[in-house]
Amino acid sequence: MATIGFEEKLWQAADKLRGSMDAAEYKNVALGIIFLKYVSDSFEEKYEELKNDELADEEDKDEYLAENVFWVPKEARWQYINDNSKKPEIGQIIDKAMIAIEKENESLKGVLPKDYSRPALDKGKLGDIIDLFTFKVGDSESKKQDVLGRVYEYFIAKFASAEGKNAGEFYTPASIVKLLVEMVEPYEGRIYDPCCGSGGMFVQSERFVERHQGRLDNIAVYGQESNPTTWKLAKMNLAIRGIDSDLGEHHADTFHNDLHKDLKADFILANPPFNASDWGQEKLLDDYRWKFGIPPKGNANYAWIEHMISKLAPSGTAGFVLANGSMSTSGKDELEIRKNLIEQDIVECIVTLPGQLFYSTQIPVCLWFISKDKDKNGKNERRGEVLFIDARNVGSMVSRTLKEFSDDEIKDIASVYHSWRGTNDNQYEDKAGFCKVAKTEEIKDNEYILTPGRYVGLADVEEDSEPFEQKMDRITADLSEQFAKSKELEDQIRKSLEGLGYGV
Repeated sequence: MATIGFEEKLWQAADKLRGSMDAAEYKNVALGIIFLKYVSDSFEEKYEELKNDELADEEDKDEYLAENVFWVPKEARWQYINDNSKKPEIGQIIDKAMIAIEKENESLKGVLPKDYSRPALDKGKLGDIIDLFTFKVGDSESKKQDVLGRVYEYFIAKFASAEGKNAGEFYTPASIVKLLVEMVEPYEGRIYDPCCGSGGMFVQSERFVERHQGRLDNIAVYGQESNPTTWKLAKMNLAIRGIDSDLGEHHADTFHNDLHKDLKADFILANPPFNASDWGQEKLLDDYRWKFGIPPKGNANYAWIEHMISKLAPSGTAGFVLANGSMSTSGKDELEIRKNLIEQDIVECIVTLPGQLFYSTQIPVCLWFISKDKDKNGKNERRGEVLFIDARNVGSMVSRTLKEFSDDEIKDIASVYHSWRGTNDNQYEDKAGFCKVAKTEEIKDNEYILTPGRYVGLADVEEDSEPFEQKMDRITADLSEQFAKSKELEDQIRKSLEGLGYGV
């Protein structure tokens, strides 16, 4: 959000065309058009390449599928859509294009929006949105610069801002996702998100692997999403980035219809809905996932924790966002589960975050890190310990209502975690007011409360070595100088007013 280029101008133009349409509804209109432009650009580039090859057939579907390029039928190609953008039937043309693309590409079946012909959608404005995309987003050069990724992610973020409280179900702010990914470090293996929203965790994981010169074919992505519209958004988001994923064949509730029952993930990254009260506990009282206790009926936070633990491989790590109440709730069921998690040495690290990181809520949040095996470095040093990090004073405001972490701040927090784990070259040290390692006995003495503020203490205050008399002389001199300046300013104002004929 803080490094904005052409995508902001594009958003401003597109948002003007929204008019009175609700942001949640407009989101699918705009993002569907962007997706259509992407697949068409990518197809047309390959089409021209094959056309210039005497031994190839540019209309052979297999030539495209072999290169992971979506096959786009003639009636769905951008040139045809653009040529007809000012016709009253443009909505029907786009709907038919979406249907045709889904028919020819199995992985997109049931994913693309197909309600552009509805009467409520202004066809003039729809044509204007199409006219905005005069530039390429899906050819090789654009892919190198991640043009589509930047536009798509920026649009999703702005829709989240416009939707306000409804945004949380599909968008986790990028700086929180980056922090989770930098701490969990999903280099290779199976990555799982049981409530994947628009797929941001997977996108950042892919970027992490690329930044560290890893191989994208060494990670496998699994996800699930209960909201049908958001599930489609995630499928499109991952498709445009070429991320091979298994999000199930349809949307589904993770608690009641687990689409990945046999999965054991190496990494779990998630931002579950906060404090969900109506999650159907009464139908799952004997569920195999409740190894640490049955989660309460009125709050799903601990149900998410236990679900994710059940999905971890023996040496897997999970990092996820929860409301702050999860660290200290004294309800009988949740306290029993939290006690068991600590006694069985499952909790690795807790990080408290500052407020105003989310578009959708002002609820204070924290990050949990869970591991079934703390002894990954073979030194047995971290058993019986939990690392607490208080990051409430980290981050800076990027707008009147929104705060973000910088890349350096993310690295600083992640570095503390990796130093403690022994996975970087730095020696871990407790830092008053910021980080502290606590033994199980100390946590037990604090009634199993996991709020970092209980453990890290107050930051060290720099000692003031200036003698009292000297300090008083300096303060007195400063005040005298300020008084003299204010008196001088008062005299200037008086003279100016008198010169204008006002008696003072």
